[in-house]
Amino acid sequence: MIYVILFIFGIVFGSFYNVVGLRLAKEESIVFPPSHCTSCNHKLMFFDLIPIFSYIFLKGKCRYCHKHISIKYPLFEFLTGLLFCLSYLKFGFSIETIVSIILCSMLVIITVSDLDSYIIPDSVLIVCSILIFGLYLYKYQTYAFENLIYGIASFIFMFLIKMLGNFVLRKESMGDGDIKLIAVVGMVIGFKKAVLSLFLAAYLGLPYAIYVMIKKNPNHELPFGPFLSLASLILLFVDIKIF
Repeated sequence: MIYVILFIFGIVFGSFYNVVGLRLAKEESIVFPPSHCTSCNHKLMFFDLIPIFSYIFLKGKCRYCHKHISIKYPLFEFLTGLLFCLSYLKFGFSIETIVSIILCSMLVIITVSDLDSYIIPDSVLIVCSILIFGLYLYKYQTYAFENLIYGIASFIFMFLIKMLGNFVLRKESMGDGDIKLIAVVGMVIGFKKAVLSLFLAAYLGLPYAIYVMIKKNPNHELPFGPFLSLASLILLFVDIKIF
C-alpha cells in the first residue's frame, strides 16, 4: 500500500514539476496563469490534468484544439512516481528516503528545464540544497557538515574540469548550472560518486552528442543536466563500491 501511495504522490508531484521546470526557466510564475494548453491557451479543467490518465484518455491531444501534447508530460509524471517508490525501496522509513525524494524531485525539475530551455534554475538548486542540509543537520548534527564538504569538493572539481575544458576548446565548455548541480548531488551521494557521475554522464550523453553532430549542427548546444541527473540517479540507487 505504501508503494501505491508513494506512486500516486509521485505522479501528482511529477505533473507539478513539469510546470515548475518549464516556467522557472522562462522566469514565469508557477501559479499564474493557471494550467493551459500551450497551443490554444485554453484553460485546462481538473479532468484534463489527471496525471498520466488524462493523456491516455485524450489520446495525447488537447481536448479543445486537438493539437498533439508532448509525451514528455506523462513520462516525467511516471518517472517521478517510480523514483518516489525506489527511494522508499532503497532507504526504507528514514530521513534518507526524504532526502532521496527531494534530490529526485530536483533532478526531474532541472531535467525538464534543461531539455526545454538549456537552463538549470538556481532557485530549485538553492531550495533543495537547504532542505537536504537541514535534514542532515537534524539527524546527524555536526556530522552533517561532512556532507556539505562533499558538496563543496564536488563543486570545486567540476569547476576545474570546466576551466580545463574552456582552455582546450577555447570556448564555454560547460554551463554554470551543471557545476552548481553537482554540488547538491555530491552532498547526497558523496564526492567519489559525484566525480564518477560526471564521467558516467559524459558516456551516457555520447550517443546523443554524436547524433546531434551528424543530423544537426556540430555547434548545437547540448544539455548536460539531464545526463548528469540520470548518472546521479543510477549512483544513488545502485550500490557501487569506490576505493
